[in-house]
Amino acid sequence: MAQHSKGSKVKFLIDNWMLISVALASGGLLVWPLIASSTAAGNLSAAGAVQLINREKAVVIDVCEVDEFAAGHVANSKNIPFGQLEDKLPSTVKNKALPVIFLCQSGARAARAVAVAKKLGYDQAQSLTGGLKAWREANLPVQKA
Repeated sequence: MAQHSKGSKVKFLIDNWMLISVALASGGLLVWPLIASSTAAGNLSAAGAVQLINREKAVVIDVCEVDEFAAGHVANSKNIPFGQLEDKLPSTVKNKALPVIFLCQSGARAARAVAVAKKLGYDQAQSLTGGLKAWREANLPVQKA
C-alpha cells in the first residue's frame, strides 16, 4: 500500500510539473518585493528620514554639486559633492556609528553614495528615496543658500 501511494505522488508530480512550476514561480514573485525592499541599499522615505533626524541625530549629506545645493537643500544638511565624498566624508562625519542619510535631486547619486559610505565603514548609511524631489513632495522644508 505504501508503495502505491508513493508511486501516485511521483506520477502526480510528473504529470503536473508545469502547474507546480507556475505555482512556485508566482509564489516567488509575490515574495520578491518584500525581500528586495528589506535588503535594498538603505532606501528611506522622507518620513523615515525625519524620524532618524529627530530620534537618532542622523546626519544629512547632500551629494549634489554646489550650485544645485545653493538652489535648495534640506535644512541643516551638509554639502559634499559626490565626486569628493570619499575624501571629505570622514572629516565631515567623524562618528561612524551615527545614521547618515544621503540625498541628491532624484536619489540616483545618493544611492551610489551609500555604497561609498559603507565601504568607508558607515554601516548606517541610507539614501532618501526620490531625493530632494520626494522631500519637497512630502511638504518638508527646503532652504536656499
